[in-house]
Amino acid sequence: TKARRVTSMDSSLLLAPTKSRSSRCAMVSIGVNAVLAVVGLTVAASSFGANAELASVATMPKTAFRATTAAATGLRKSQMPSQNFYGARRMMPMRAVESPAITEKSVTIEEFLGNTEPKLQKSIMAMFSACKEIGYKIRTASCDKQACFNAFGDEQLAIDVLADNVIFENLKASGAVATASSEEEPTEVNMGGEGYSVAFDPLDGSSIIDTNFAVGTIYGIWPGSKLVGVKGTELKAAGMGVYGPRTTMTLAVDGIEGAHEFLLIDDMSSRHGQWVLSQSFMTVGEGKLFAPGNLRATKDNPGYEQLFNYWYDNQYQLRYTGGMVPDVNQILVKGKGIFANAASKSAKAKLRLLYEVAPIGYIMEKAGGASTNGEQSVLNLEVQQTEDRSQVAYGSKGEVARFEELVGTKYL
Repeated sequence: TKARRVTSMDSSLLLAPTKSRSSRCAMVSIGVNAVLAVVGLTVAASSFGANAELASVATMPKTAFRATTAAATGLRKSQMPSQNFYGARRMMPMRAVESPAITEKSVTIEEFLGNTEPKLQKSIMAMFSACKEIGYKIRTASCDKQACFNAFGDEQLAIDVLADNVIFENLKASGAVATASSEEEPTEVNMGGEGYSVAFDPLDGSSIIDTNFAVGTIYGIWPGSKLVGVKGTELKAAGMGVYGPRTTMTLAVDGIEGAHEFLLIDDMSSRHGQWVLSQSFMTVGEGKLFAPGNLRATKDNPGYEQLFNYWYDNQYQLRYTGGMVPDVNQILVKGKGIFANAASKSAKAKLRLLYEVAPIGYIMEKAGGASTNGEQSVLNLEVQQTEDRSQVAYGSKGEVARFEELVGTKYL
């Protein structure tokens, strides 16, 4: 191990006496720290508009870069690490990464929905308004070991109940929703409007809020005034709100290709409070990332056990939080992987078709991925009653096909 570490150093150090080598190592350390300091100062300056200076450092020849560092530290050129130290194989590569910038020209959710049928637009905007408020309430909630609470008018309510009330209020105010149903109370409620019906899970992952994990809201919007008897293939829109370090909403709309993420601006700028398009999801490729839910089912579902062992043996990355929204969201953002929640005779399916399974299946398939209940797309399943449940897998087409092959429905 020591030999391997030594070979990564400048060859000139190996030929030096012990004392000299130590002093040279110290100078190398000083030099590297000085380089980082110079780059750090330049990056800080760039935030005030000094982009040209940053570009000059990024493209500076090695000799000039060493000279600049020597000047900054007061070391003589002969005391600086040799030029080979800066070789491509001997240093971490540095590259500029350009992230999507939010500007005054960035598309807002209102602009994005400009050509959408008016009542559908109102229904979607009601959910965006509700999720904006829920996001704020979650960030300012007080939690104990049992639940999280926040103010709702003059009352102090558990955060999942509060989220439920906020969504119902916004849907009713839209005037475009005839019927709504919440996973918290799975009945169809008359909203007094006309045009669409909305089913939602107000706060998926509410049991992990107190740990400050990301949680979310899931919803599906169907045409008409009923929710029993519908299929995912009939959805006109579906959304998935994520309340994490950032508040985002991924939206899929009938007639618009792909799924699209909107970021809630919360920086007290002129765009504060706006939902702005931040990225679009068009493909979900193959990749070794998995989020396995309901692992208790491996005890009497040999197919799920076999699938889990396949992931383990092939060194897949385990990425599982216990919240379906963040776990599915990572597949969209990373563009690869699988989320699975299989069932068995002793570990029954928990996820509800109307409120969670179908809406997320719609988003995933619009984004270029796939979904299954073990034998077919979850979008083909008809909602017989609001409390219908199903096992499910979402992700790349190859991973979903493997779930169907190994798990299927034969062990339910």
